[in-house]
Amino acid sequence: MENPPRGLPAPPPLGAAALPPGTFAGQVVLVTGGGTGLGRAVATEFARLGADLVIASRRAEHLKAAQEELAAVPGAGRVTAAVCDIRDPERVAGVFDAAEAAFGLPDVLVNNAAANFPSPAEDLSPNAWRAVVDITLTGTWFMTREFGRRHLTAGTPGSIVNIGASYAWTGGPGFAHSAAAKAGVKNLVETLAVEWGPYGVQINGLVPGLFPHADMTEDIRGGLEHAAPGARDARQPALRVGAPRELGWAATFLASPYARFVTGHTLVVDGANWQRRSVVNPEVVPVREQLGRGPFGP
Repeated sequence: MENPPRGLPAPPPLGAAALPPGTFAGQVVLVTGGGTGLGRAVATEFARLGADLVIASRRAEHLKAAQEELAAVPGAGRVTAAVCDIRDPERVAGVFDAAEAAFGLPDVLVNNAAANFPSPAEDLSPNAWRAVVDITLTGTWFMTREFGRRHLTAGTPGSIVNIGASYAWTGGPGFAHSAAAKAGVKNLVETLAVEWGPYGVQINGLVPGLFPHADMTEDIRGGLEHAAPGARDARQPALRVGAPRELGWAATFLASPYARFVTGHTLVVDGANWQRRSVVNPEVVPVREQLGRGPFGP
């Protein structure tokens, strides 16, 4: 007789590290969107492994508390914060200048900053489209280009991790702007791995599944709340959602010496949910259904 389904085991406790202590000691790691949410969780794991951290955000109010929290992580190196609008290439160059002045040229870049909100495609205004694409794709490109230029000029190796989304493969009803932008981010990973690999710069993608956290936008949180009670976990093949630290562990691996031969790859960390998900049975009710305009009802 088969045992009842139990799902994938829970992760190790908060505070555990996925790699040996000091793996990133003496290395500089720059994380965009590092003041909140999953970016902060990723930055925490780099701090735990000894990195000197530069966290960047458009909003100064997000940075101070995050900087203090990250500096207090056991094993952390130095931590500084920089306000940066990644849509502006001059300000992007400025954040790299500030990082170099503080700690040296970043060895690792985590492109986590993005924008998103749900909307039926036909309701997206030109400004709404640009608001998401300019941050998620163009801003990621400006950060990536600046990192690559500096390493190619210096003749030094470097590692980039781009945070992506599974709808880069599948499409995302209600998120046409973000899905298009994330598909571009995924293609940058594949293109630049070949173009910059000979110069020692590796680049990979990292796609999170459902990782609830305190900084989720009200729109996204509202989509989760539309799901029936208990349905969120039951619809995951793992029978649970992810813990943000699990994404941090994956990011540190991809940027570590243990993944030097991994480049041009996008790692999906979602408990196989993107293979399971469908329009009829999502873990997040699509925006069209929330508005009562979809074929499957509210």
